[in-house]
Amino acid sequence: MTDLKRVTYCGLYCGLCSTCNRVPAQAGALRDTLRKDSMETWGPNLPDFNEFWRFLNDLAASEERCSCRENTCGPPFCAIRKCALEKGEEVCAFCDEYPCERIMGIAKGYVTMLADGERMRAIGLGRWIEEQEERRATGFAYADIRCHPYEIPDR
Repeated sequence: MTDLKRVTYCGLYCGLCSTCNRVPAQAGALRDTLRKDSMETWGPNLPDFNEFWRFLNDLAASEERCSCRENTCGPPFCAIRKCALEKGEEVCAFCDEYPCERIMGIAKGYVTMLADGERMRAIGLGRWIEEQEERRATGFAYADIRCHPYEIPDR
């Protein structure tokens, strides 16, 4: 069975989100540098350090807990997630109504979304996930090509 933990219902790949890809590594590197420089020892004397340190640790661990399917990432009120669950679809690309108005709305901001959905349908989820991991290995993230401002579809 294909592991869908990093596949969103709308068809994005969590491993290509900077929150799941770049940010944890960069936050971890900053934390390691600060530890090496003894920040844990003298930092608590600085204003707001403890809040900052907690936030930095949360960022460094964000990849571990990031999952649309477990509702630990993305908006908790996501209408796309709700619709896919109601229809019993693993990914919207396999729905007969794809691409629907909601998908078209989010695709305005994620320019590869529709092509990725078609690719997913053509080669299957397992191979598509392998391709996304290959993209991830290059350092690619959606933030590199995301359009702004990105319109959130009606809920």
